[in-house]
Amino acid sequence: MAISKEDVLEYISGLSVLELSELVKEFEEKFGVSAQPVAVAGGAAVATEAAEEKTEFNVILKDSGAKKINVIKEIRALTGLGLKEAKAMAEEAGAVVKEGVSKEDAEAAKAALEAAGAVVELA
Repeated sequence: MAISKEDVLEYISGLSVLELSELVKEFEEKFGVSAQPVAVAGGAAVATEAAEEKTEFNVILKDSGAKKINVIKEIRALTGLGLKEAKAMAEEAGAVVKEGVSKEDAEAAKAALEAAGAVVELA
């Protein structure tokens, strides 16, 4: 029995986002290709537009402040890290607490960390 394109599309439409992401990675590895967009001539204008419409942000811990214990608790709540790992992150200047999150999630994490006494930057 031959599998049609419609069968493949039907199967893919039933996958979760995580399963689809894993499938794309497997395609990239198996066929030696990348799903990243290719830059074209005149890409400077496209890059400028992309920079204006940033959709993924990193939450960077600049300083844990005077209330380090509260900051460690908040890092654990945001990341799910253990106590030792969260403490190490709180002590490291420039540590990335959350990476590649939406603007809303980044702002919420920043607000929570700042409420705990940390100095935070979004990049």
